[in-house]
Amino acid sequence: MAHALESVQDAGDRLRAAGYLPSPEIASSAFLADRLEKPILVEGPAGVGKTELAKALAQATGRTLLRLQCYEGLDEAKALYEWEYAKQLLYTQLLKDKIAETIAGAGTLAEAAERIAGSEDLFFSERFLLPRPILAAIRSKEPALLLVDEIDKADPEFEAFLLEVLADSAVTVPELGTVRAIHIPRVVLTSNAARELSDALKRRCLHLYIDFPTPQRELEIVRSRVPGVSEQLARKVVAAVQAVRKLDLKKPPSISETLDWVRALTLLNVKQLDHDLVEETLSTLMKYEADIRKAHQELKAYLAEKQAQRPGGGSEKDHLH
Repeated sequence: MAHALESVQDAGDRLRAAGYLPSPEIASSAFLADRLEKPILVEGPAGVGKTELAKALAQATGRTLLRLQCYEGLDEAKALYEWEYAKQLLYTQLLKDKIAETIAGAGTLAEAAERIAGSEDLFFSERFLLPRPILAAIRSKEPALLLVDEIDKADPEFEAFLLEVLADSAVTVPELGTVRAIHIPRVVLTSNAARELSDALKRRCLHLYIDFPTPQRELEIVRSRVPGVSEQLARKVVAAVQAVRKLDLKKPPSISETLDWVRALTLLNVKQLDHDLVEETLSTLMKYEADIRKAHQELKAYLAEKQAQRPGGGSEKDHLH
Protein backbone atom coordinates (compact mmCIF):
# COMPACT_ATOMS: atom_id res chain seq x y z
CA MET A 1 0.00 0.00 0.00
CA ALA A 2 1.34 3.42 -0.96
CA HIS A 3 2.02 5.90 1.80
CA ALA A 4 3.23 9.49 1.85
CA LEU A 5 6.56 10.50 3.31
CA GLU A 6 5.79 12.38 6.53
CA SER A 7 9.00 14.39 6.90
CA VAL A 8 12.59 14.66 5.71
CA GLN A 9 13.58 12.40 8.59
CA ASP A 10 10.91 9.88 7.60
CA ALA A 11 12.12 10.00 3.99
CA GLY A 12 15.69 9.32 5.08
CA ASP A 13 14.65 6.48 7.38
CA ARG A 14 12.50 4.81 4.71
CA LEU A 15 15.22 5.11 2.07
CA ARG A 16 17.71 3.53 4.46
CA ALA A 17 15.25 0.72 5.18
CA ALA A 18 15.09 0.18 1.41
CA GLY A 19 18.87 -0.21 1.31
CA TYR A 20 19.75 3.30 0.08
CA LEU A 21 21.94 5.60 2.17
CA PRO A 22 20.79 9.17 1.41
CA SER A 23 22.52 12.43 2.09
CA PRO A 24 20.40 15.16 3.75
CA GLU A 25 19.89 16.77 0.32
CA ILE A 26 18.62 13.52 -1.17
CA ALA A 27 16.22 12.91 1.73
CA SER A 28 14.88 16.48 1.44
CA SER A 29 14.35 16.17 -2.31
CA ALA A 30 12.59 12.81 -1.93
CA PHE A 31 10.24 14.25 0.70
CA LEU A 32 9.41 17.36 -1.34
CA ALA A 33 8.89 15.43 -4.58
CA ASP A 34 6.47 13.10 -2.82
CA ARG A 35 4.47 15.74 -0.96
CA LEU A 36 4.39 18.30 -3.78
CA GLU A 37 3.58 15.55 -6.31
CA LYS A 38 6.24 16.96 -8.62
CA PRO A 39 8.68 15.06 -10.82
CA ILE A 40 12.28 15.08 -9.68
CA LEU A 41 15.15 15.43 -12.14
CA VAL A 42 18.25 13.71 -10.76
CA GLU A 43 21.49 14.67 -12.47
CA GLY A 44 25.08 13.65 -11.84
CA PRO A 45 27.93 11.47 -13.11
CA ALA A 46 27.26 7.90 -14.13
CA GLY A 47 27.26 5.43 -11.28
CA VAL A 48 26.48 7.70 -8.32
CA GLY A 49 23.15 6.03 -7.47
CA LYS A 50 20.54 7.96 -9.45
CA THR A 51 18.66 4.89 -10.68
CA GLU A 52 19.04 3.20 -7.30
CA LEU A 53 17.41 6.25 -5.68
CA ALA A 54 14.32 5.80 -7.87
CA LYS A 55 14.11 2.11 -7.00
CA ALA A 56 14.50 2.82 -3.29
CA LEU A 57 11.96 5.65 -3.42
CA ALA A 58 9.41 3.33 -5.01
CA GLN A 59 9.98 0.82 -2.23
CA ALA A 60 9.97 3.52 0.46
CA THR A 61 6.59 4.85 -0.69
CA GLY A 62 5.06 1.45 -1.47
CA ARG A 63 4.65 2.19 -5.17
CA THR A 64 4.97 -0.04 -8.20
CA LEU A 65 8.15 0.79 -10.13
CA LEU A 66 7.79 1.21 -13.91
CA ARG A 67 11.02 1.94 -15.76
CA LEU A 68 11.52 3.50 -19.17
CA GLN A 69 15.11 3.23 -20.41
CA CYS A 70 15.79 6.06 -22.85
CA TYR A 71 17.97 5.80 -25.94
CA GLU A 72 18.56 7.70 -29.16
CA GLY A 73 15.61 7.28 -31.50
CA LEU A 74 13.07 6.52 -28.76
CA ASP A 75 9.68 7.87 -29.81
CA GLU A 76 6.40 8.31 -28.02
CA ALA A 77 4.85 5.20 -29.57
CA LYS A 78 7.55 3.00 -28.01
CA ALA A 79 7.18 4.75 -24.67
CA LEU A 80 3.38 4.91 -24.61
CA TYR A 81 1.74 1.88 -26.20
CA GLU A 82 1.48 -0.39 -29.16
CA TRP A 83 -1.49 -2.02 -30.81
CA GLU A 84 -1.74 -5.80 -30.79
CA TYR A 85 -2.51 -6.10 -34.49
CA ALA A 86 -2.40 -9.89 -34.42
CA LYS A 87 -5.12 -9.88 -31.77
CA GLN A 88 -7.17 -7.39 -33.79
CA LEU A 89 -6.86 -9.60 -36.85
CA LEU A 90 -7.96 -12.64 -34.86
CA TYR A 91 -11.04 -10.80 -33.61
CA THR A 92 -11.81 -9.70 -37.15
CA GLN A 93 -11.66 -13.31 -38.36
CA LEU A 94 -13.85 -14.50 -35.50
CA LEU A 95 -16.41 -11.77 -36.11
CA LYS A 96 -16.44 -11.91 -39.90
CA ASP A 97 -19.97 -13.38 -39.92
CA LYS A 98 -21.23 -10.51 -37.79
CA ILE A 99 -19.45 -8.04 -40.06
CA ALA A 100 -21.17 -9.60 -43.04
CA GLU A 101 -24.55 -9.19 -41.29
CA THR A 102 -23.73 -5.56 -40.51
CA ILE A 103 -23.07 -4.60 -44.14
CA ALA A 104 -25.81 -6.81 -45.59
CA GLY A 105 -28.16 -4.77 -47.71
CA ALA A 106 -25.82 -1.81 -48.07
CA GLY A 107 -26.36 -0.28 -51.49
CA THR A 108 -22.91 1.26 -51.91
CA LEU A 109 -19.38 0.85 -50.62
CA ALA A 110 -19.75 4.18 -48.84
CA GLU A 111 -22.82 2.94 -46.99
CA ALA A 112 -21.07 -0.32 -46.02
CA ALA A 113 -18.05 1.64 -44.78
CA GLU A 114 -20.33 3.89 -42.78
CA ARG A 115 -21.93 0.91 -41.07
CA ILE A 116 -18.53 -0.59 -40.20
CA ALA A 117 -17.35 2.79 -38.88
CA GLY A 118 -20.10 2.61 -36.30
CA SER A 119 -18.36 -0.41 -34.80
CA GLU A 120 -14.82 0.95 -34.84
CA ASP A 121 -14.75 1.09 -31.04
CA LEU A 122 -14.81 -2.69 -31.06
CA PHE A 123 -11.49 -2.84 -32.87
CA PHE A 124 -9.76 0.25 -31.46
CA SER A 125 -10.34 -0.21 -27.76
CA GLU A 126 -8.17 -0.83 -24.72
CA ARG A 127 -8.50 -4.59 -25.17
CA PHE A 128 -6.01 -4.32 -28.06
CA LEU A 129 -3.77 -1.76 -26.37
CA LEU A 130 -0.44 -2.96 -25.00
CA PRO A 131 0.73 -0.23 -22.60
CA ARG A 132 4.37 0.76 -22.36
CA PRO A 133 5.83 2.29 -19.15
CA ILE A 134 4.43 5.83 -19.44
CA LEU A 135 0.87 4.78 -20.22
CA ALA A 136 1.11 1.92 -17.73
CA ALA A 137 2.06 4.38 -14.97
CA ILE A 138 -0.89 6.61 -15.79
CA ARG A 139 -3.42 3.78 -16.12
CA SER A 140 -2.12 1.84 -13.14
CA LYS A 141 -4.84 0.99 -10.63
CA GLU A 142 -2.15 0.95 -7.95
CA PRO A 143 0.00 4.03 -7.16
CA ALA A 144 3.13 3.87 -9.29
CA LEU A 145 6.54 5.47 -9.64
CA LEU A 146 7.71 6.09 -13.19
CA LEU A 147 11.47 6.06 -13.72
CA VAL A 148 12.54 7.76 -16.94
CA ASP A 149 16.16 6.66 -16.97
CA GLU A 150 18.85 8.62 -18.84
CA ILE A 151 16.48 11.15 -20.39
CA ASP A 152 19.52 12.95 -21.84
CA LYS A 153 20.02 10.04 -24.27
CA ALA A 154 16.59 10.58 -25.84
CA ASP A 155 15.99 13.11 -28.62
CA PRO A 156 14.66 16.62 -27.82
CA GLU A 157 11.40 15.71 -29.59
CA PHE A 158 10.74 12.96 -27.06
CA GLU A 159 11.61 15.32 -24.23
CA ALA A 160 8.96 17.72 -25.56
CA PHE A 161 6.39 14.91 -25.63
CA LEU A 162 7.05 14.26 -21.93
CA LEU A 163 5.90 17.75 -20.97
CA GLU A 164 2.20 16.77 -21.08
CA VAL A 165 2.87 13.79 -18.84
CA LEU A 166 4.88 15.82 -16.33
CA ALA A 167 2.50 18.79 -16.23
CA ASP A 168 -0.89 17.07 -16.32
CA SER A 169 -0.30 13.40 -15.47
CA ALA A 170 -2.10 12.62 -18.70
CA VAL A 171 -1.34 11.43 -22.22
CA THR A 172 -3.24 11.61 -25.47
CA VAL A 173 -3.82 8.41 -27.41
CA PRO A 174 -5.24 9.34 -30.84
CA GLU A 175 -7.58 6.34 -31.00
CA LEU A 176 -8.85 6.76 -27.41
CA GLY A 177 -8.45 10.43 -26.55
CA THR A 178 -6.84 11.83 -23.42
CA VAL A 179 -6.08 9.32 -20.68
CA ARG A 180 -5.75 10.84 -17.21
CA ALA A 181 -4.02 9.26 -14.25
CA ILE A 182 -6.06 7.24 -11.79
CA HIS A 183 -3.37 7.94 -9.19
CA ILE A 184 -0.86 10.72 -9.86
CA PRO A 185 2.40 8.80 -10.36
CA ARG A 186 5.63 9.91 -8.80
CA VAL A 187 8.16 10.53 -11.56
CA VAL A 188 11.95 10.35 -11.35
CA LEU A 189 14.02 11.38 -14.36
CA THR A 190 17.75 10.71 -14.41
CA SER A 191 20.40 12.37 -16.53
CA ASN A 192 24.15 11.94 -16.98
CA ALA A 193 24.30 15.35 -18.70
CA ALA A 194 25.15 13.90 -22.12
CA ARG A 195 23.27 16.92 -23.49
CA GLU A 196 21.59 19.99 -22.06
CA LEU A 197 17.93 19.48 -21.19
CA SER A 198 15.31 22.08 -22.06
CA ASP A 199 14.20 24.82 -19.68
CA ALA A 200 10.61 23.66 -20.13
CA LEU A 201 11.46 20.21 -18.79
CA LYS A 202 13.52 21.56 -15.90
CA ARG A 203 10.78 24.01 -14.96
CA ARG A 204 8.36 21.16 -14.35
CA CYS A 205 10.73 19.27 -12.06
CA LEU A 206 12.47 19.57 -8.76
CA HIS A 207 16.21 19.37 -9.31
CA LEU A 208 18.68 17.17 -7.46
CA TYR A 209 22.36 16.83 -8.27
CA ILE A 210 24.12 13.74 -6.91
CA ASP A 211 27.90 13.84 -7.04
CA PHE A 212 30.37 11.15 -6.09
CA PRO A 213 29.97 10.49 -2.36
CA THR A 214 32.11 11.94 0.37
CA PRO A 215 34.63 9.49 1.86
CA GLN A 216 32.48 9.02 4.96
CA ARG A 217 29.33 8.26 2.96
CA GLU A 218 31.14 5.93 0.56
CA LEU A 219 32.61 4.04 3.51
CA GLU A 220 29.11 3.70 4.97
CA ILE A 221 27.86 2.36 1.62
CA VAL A 222 30.68 -0.18 1.48
CA ARG A 223 29.94 -1.37 5.01
CA SER A 224 26.25 -1.70 4.19
CA ARG A 225 26.58 -3.46 0.82
CA VAL A 226 29.55 -5.72 1.63
CA PRO A 227 28.87 -6.87 5.21
CA GLY A 228 31.84 -9.25 5.39
CA VAL A 229 34.50 -6.69 4.52
CA SER A 230 37.12 -5.90 7.14
CA GLU A 231 37.15 -2.35 8.46
CA GLN A 232 40.79 -1.89 7.50
CA LEU A 233 40.26 -3.01 3.91
CA ALA A 234 37.10 -0.91 3.54
CA ARG A 235 38.91 2.22 4.67
CA LYS A 236 41.92 1.61 2.42
CA VAL A 237 39.78 0.90 -0.65
CA VAL A 238 37.64 4.00 -0.12
CA ALA A 239 40.71 6.18 0.41
CA ALA A 240 42.31 4.73 -2.73
CA VAL A 241 39.17 5.25 -4.85
CA GLN A 242 38.81 8.81 -3.60
CA ALA A 243 42.41 9.48 -4.66
CA VAL A 244 41.87 7.92 -8.09
CA ARG A 245 38.76 10.03 -8.78
CA LYS A 246 40.90 13.17 -8.58
CA LEU A 247 42.81 12.07 -11.68
CA ASP A 248 41.96 13.14 -15.22
CA LEU A 249 40.13 9.97 -16.24
CA LYS A 250 37.88 9.05 -19.13
CA LYS A 251 35.52 7.40 -16.65
CA PRO A 252 36.00 7.89 -12.91
CA PRO A 253 35.05 4.79 -10.90
CA SER A 254 31.43 4.67 -9.79
CA ILE A 255 30.09 3.55 -6.43
CA SER A 256 29.05 0.22 -7.93
CA GLU A 257 32.61 -0.29 -9.20
CA THR A 258 33.99 0.51 -5.75
CA LEU A 259 31.72 -2.23 -4.42
CA ASP A 260 32.86 -4.62 -7.17
CA TRP A 261 36.48 -4.02 -6.17
CA VAL A 262 35.75 -4.55 -2.49
CA ARG A 263 33.84 -7.77 -3.22
CA ALA A 264 36.67 -9.05 -5.43
CA LEU A 265 39.26 -8.33 -2.74
CA THR A 266 37.04 -9.93 -0.10
CA LEU A 267 36.67 -13.09 -2.20
CA LEU A 268 40.46 -13.22 -2.41
CA ASN A 269 40.60 -13.02 1.41
CA VAL A 270 42.55 -9.77 1.20
CA LYS A 271 42.92 -7.85 4.45
CA GLN A 272 44.95 -4.91 3.16
CA LEU A 273 46.00 -3.45 -0.17
CA ASP A 274 49.44 -3.99 -1.65
CA HIS A 275 51.02 -3.20 -5.01
CA ASP A 276 50.60 -6.68 -6.53
CA LEU A 277 46.93 -6.98 -5.57
CA VAL A 278 46.15 -3.55 -6.98
CA GLU A 279 47.79 -4.51 -10.27
CA GLU A 280 45.87 -7.81 -10.44
CA THR A 281 42.41 -6.47 -9.54
CA LEU A 282 42.33 -2.89 -10.79
CA SER A 283 40.35 -3.92 -13.87
CA THR A 284 37.32 -4.45 -11.62
CA LEU A 285 37.45 -0.76 -10.74
CA MET A 286 38.51 0.83 -14.06
CA LYS A 287 37.12 0.12 -17.52
CA TYR A 288 39.64 1.80 -19.85
CA GLU A 289 43.27 0.81 -20.25
CA ALA A 290 44.51 4.40 -20.17
CA ASP A 291 42.59 4.98 -16.94
CA ILE A 292 44.03 1.77 -15.45
CA ARG A 293 47.58 2.94 -16.17
CA LYS A 294 46.95 6.35 -14.58
CA ALA A 295 45.26 4.80 -11.55
CA HIS A 296 48.03 2.23 -11.16
CA GLN A 297 50.69 4.93 -10.99
CA GLU A 298 48.65 6.95 -8.50
CA LEU A 299 47.96 3.97 -6.25
CA LYS A 300 51.56 2.81 -6.45
CA ALA A 301 52.66 6.17 -5.05
CA TYR A 302 49.79 6.13 -2.54
CA LEU A 303 50.71 2.69 -1.19
CA ALA A 304 54.41 3.59 -1.03
CA GLU A 305 53.52 6.68 1.02
CA LYS A 306 51.36 4.61 3.39
CA GLN A 307 54.09 2.05 3.86
CA ALA A 308 56.66 4.74 4.61
CA GLN A 309 54.54 6.35 7.32
CA ARG A 310 55.47 5.67 10.89
CA PRO A 311 52.99 3.82 13.13
CA GLY A 312 52.25 7.01 14.97
CA GLY A 313 51.89 9.09 11.83
CA GLY A 314 48.99 9.59 9.50
CA SER A 315 46.47 6.85 8.87
CA GLU A 316 43.74 6.04 6.40
CA LYS A 317 41.34 7.96 8.61
CA ASP A 318 43.14 11.13 7.59
CA HIS A 319 42.03 10.49 4.03
CA LEU A 320 38.40 10.05 5.08
CA HIS A 321 37.86 13.60 6.29
